[in-house]
Amino acid sequence: MISLLSLAAVAGVVAARRRFVVVRVAGTSMVPTYQPGDRVLIRRGGRAVLRRGQVVVFRRLQQAGAGSSGRTPGPRGTEWLIKRVAAMPGDRVPDQVAAGVHAAPGDVVPAGRLWVLGDGPISSDSRHWGYLPVSEVLGVVIRRLSR
Repeated sequence: MISLLSLAAVAGVVAARRRFVVVRVAGTSMVPTYQPGDRVLIRRGGRAVLRRGQVVVFRRLQQAGAGSSGRTPGPRGTEWLIKRVAAMPGDRVPDQVAAGVHAAPGDVVPAGRLWVLGDGPISSDSRHWGYLPVSEVLGVVIRRLSR
């Protein structure tokens, strides 16, 4: 007979797996913050509380090209990227990247979009493929688990 305590433990594990996921960093776009091979803990969802400066994991966009910078193998075989949020909806588009999205001086990031950048000197990011739809974000990095 299954005890009530065992059922509660199983329910807790199921709930945690729905809320958190671990991914392994495969590229160098986030060096020095995260190294290739680092495992990071992601809190799923939370799109409503995203903030500038947070590191997010998101589904690879089709127009991102064939580069491997920042790729992380993710849940169920989906290819995920890891980048830092540089601008939120309503923020002014950074001058150094405005040409990449055909933005005029003073334009703002549109609703439902983010501007993301890698921390490293070599990164395929919003400078190359433009705005990131918020709907593609898996979650926010909480912490590194290992090196």
